[in-house]
Amino acid sequence: MTQTPTTRRSVAGPLGVALAVAGVLLAGCATRPQPTLYQWDAYQPQVYAYLKGQTSPEEQITALEQALQQIRAKGNRPPPGFHAHLGSLYASVGKGQQAQQELRAEKEAFPESSAYMDFLLKNLSK
Repeated sequence: MTQTPTTRRSVAGPLGVALAVAGVLLAGCATRPQPTLYQWDAYQPQVYAYLKGQTSPEEQITALEQALQQIRAKGNRPPPGFHAHLGSLYASVGKGQQAQQELRAEKEAFPESSAYMDFLLKNLSK
């Protein structure tokens, strides 16, 4: 008796296609990370140090001004609250004009903060 070859379905065909599609989808997820919208640099550690009383307002102003220069040199934007915090520091050392300038910069960069910045600017002028 002779054996006839049996017809076998290849499972590797549909499974192979499914694995290839999954591989392509996962490869799409493995792209390099997108750059952040804002450059945080030393902002958060500086604010934390200030709130803990570890730095004076003058030291904080100097550090934030340097951070702002570095952020702009890289072509990035400072994060929300950066200019407002810097403005409040200027106000605390009696530099009202610089404080107003920073509060207006915050308002321009983040229009959703307009009501609060207007409130601060109004109180600053008193």
